[in-house]
Amino acid sequence: MDKHLLHYKGSIQAMFLVGCLTLVQSFAVIVQAVYLAKAIVHLYKGAPWQEALAEFGIFFAAHIVRHFLQWAKSRIAFRFANRTSLHFQNLLVQKLFRIGPRAISRHGTGNLVTLCLEGIPQFRTYLELFIPRFISCMCIPAVLLAYFFLTDIETGIILLLVMPILIGFLILLGLAAQKQKDARWETYQLLSRHFVDSLRGLVTLKFLGRSKGHKKAIWEVSNKYRIATNRTLRIAFLSSFSLDFFSTLSVAVVAVELGLRLINGHIGFEPALALLILTPEYFMPVRDLGSDYHATMDGKEAGEKIHRLLAEKEDFGTGLSFPIKAWNENSILSAEGLEKRSEEENRAILHDVDFSVRGFKKIGIIGVSGSGKSTLIDLLSGFSTPERGRIKLDGMEVPHLSFPEWQRQVNYIPQHPYIFSGSVRENIAWYAPDAPLEKIEEAVRTAGLSELVANLPNGLDEMIGQGGRALSGGEEQRIALARALLDERPVMLLDEPTAHLDIETEQEIKRLMLPLFENKLVFFATHRLHWVKEMDLILVMDGGKLAECGTYEELYRKKGAFYQLVEAQRGGAENEVLQSVY
Repeated sequence: MDKHLLHYKGSIQAMFLVGCLTLVQSFAVIVQAVYLAKAIVHLYKGAPWQEALAEFGIFFAAHIVRHFLQWAKSRIAFRFANRTSLHFQNLLVQKLFRIGPRAISRHGTGNLVTLCLEGIPQFRTYLELFIPRFISCMCIPAVLLAYFFLTDIETGIILLLVMPILIGFLILLGLAAQKQKDARWETYQLLSRHFVDSLRGLVTLKFLGRSKGHKKAIWEVSNKYRIATNRTLRIAFLSSFSLDFFSTLSVAVVAVELGLRLINGHIGFEPALALLILTPEYFMPVRDLGSDYHATMDGKEAGEKIHRLLAEKEDFGTGLSFPIKAWNENSILSAEGLEKRSEEENRAILHDVDFSVRGFKKIGIIGVSGSGKSTLIDLLSGFSTPERGRIKLDGMEVPHLSFPEWQRQVNYIPQHPYIFSGSVRENIAWYAPDAPLEKIEEAVRTAGLSELVANLPNGLDEMIGQGGRALSGGEEQRIALARALLDERPVMLLDEPTAHLDIETEQEIKRLMLPLFENKLVFFATHRLHWVKEMDLILVMDGGKLAECGTYEELYRKKGAFYQLVEAQRGGAENEVLQSVY
C-alpha cells in the first residue's frame, strides 16, 4: 500500500464510500449464493420450477445489485484517481518550473519526460485499481468468514487457516517482483532518454551520415527493455498461476470436506451447497488484488518518484513577495558577498561576488568553463538562491530573486532555447499569446525568420518541436529572439546563447540581438569575447570569484585576468576569425 495514500485530498472519503459499498456488496454475494443454493435444492428435490422462481428472482436481483455496486465503486475510484493525478500533474509541472533548467538537467530530461507523459497515467491507473481491490480484499473475506463460522465452524476454520498461507505466498512473490519491477523501470527510463536524445539528434546524425548506424544502439536499448519486461511478466504469470492454484486447491479441500460430512449426514445439502458457492468468492478479492498488483506496479513506482521529486529541497523559498517597482533607468541592483555551494561537489562554486548596476546597462559575464558564469545567471534569474550574501533592489534587501515581482520582469534565453510542440506562430507568441498577427510577422522579419517561414509549407502554422519539423541551432535561436521581440520585459538574462553556433551564424544572430538590448538591463554570460566590446560593464569570473569588473578598455589596460583571456583566445587557432574584432 502506498504510504501517501491516506494523505491525498479526498482519499479517506473515497475509501469510506468504497468501503460502505463493499460491505453491502458482501451481503449481496451471500444473498446471491444462499438463494441460488435454495433454488437448486428445490429443483433437485423435484419441486416445480414455479416454486423455485422466487429464489431465482432474488438471486438475479442480488446479482444485479452486486455488479451495480462494483460499477459504483469503480466510478468513485476513477474520479478520485483522475482528480488526484491531475493535481499531482499540476504540482509536478509547477515544481519543474520552480527548480529551473539546471536542476532539470541534473535529473535528466528523458527521466522527467517519462515521468510526466507516462508516469502520471500509470499513477492514475494504480489509484483507480488499487483502492477498490484493496478494500474488497479487506472486507469481503472478513464478512464471508463470519458467515462461514455462523453457518459451519469446521469450514470457517479451514478457510481461516488457508488464507494466511495464500497471502504469505503472495507477499513472497511481491518481493521477488519488486526487484524485477525496479530493473524494468530503469530500462524503461533508459529507453525513454535514448529515444528523446535520438529524436533531438536525428538531424545531426543524418548530417554526419550516422543515422543508419545508430539503429544498432536503438536495438540494444530496446532489447534490454524487452528482457526486463519478460522477466517481470514471468514473475507476474507465476504469481497468477500460484494464486489460482492455491485458491483452487483450497476450494477442492473445502468441497471434499463438505462432501464427506454431507454423506455422513453431519450437514444439510442446502447449506453445504451455499458454502461451496461462497468459497471461491472468499478467495477472489485476494486473487484480483494480486493480479492488479503486477498491473499497477509501474504506477506505484511512478507515484513514489513523483513524491520524491516534489519533496526535493528547493533552492529557494516560495510564497515571498516584495513590493518592487518595474525596472527603469533609475533602478539599482547590488550584490554583496554572494556565495553558492554545490552539495554534490561539496565546494563553493561562487563566493565573495560584489557588483552594482544602475538603469539600462549591458553587463557581460565572462570566464573559462566552470568559473561560475552560469551559476551567477541562475542566481539573477531566480532559479537558485545564494547561501550567503546580500541582494538589494532600489535599496530594499531581498534574500533572493526567486519572487514573482522580479521574475515577471525577466526574459531568460538559455544556450538551447526550448522549442515547444506547436506551430511557429505559437512558439513565437509563447509569452504573448494575444499578440496580433502584424506584430508576430514583424518579429519574424526582425529575427531573420522570413525566409524560413516562406519556405515552410504551412508558413506560421507549420508544426515544429517534438513530432514536428526539426530546426537547426541557428533557427532555434531566431525563434527565441522573435519571442523576446514580443516580450517587453525590461530585464534580459542570456546564458551563452550562441555557444553551439558556428561563427557565421553567431555573427548574424549578434546583429539581430544587439537592437534588443536597448533600454533594457542585460546580463550576458559568454566565453566568446567578441561580444564584450558591446557591453557597458564586464564581470570577469575566475574560480567562482569576481576577478575583475569594468569596461573593455579599463580591463584591457590593467593586463589582468581579462587581458589574459583575450590574449589566450587570440592565440587559439580555432578562434582566428575573432582576431579582426580585437
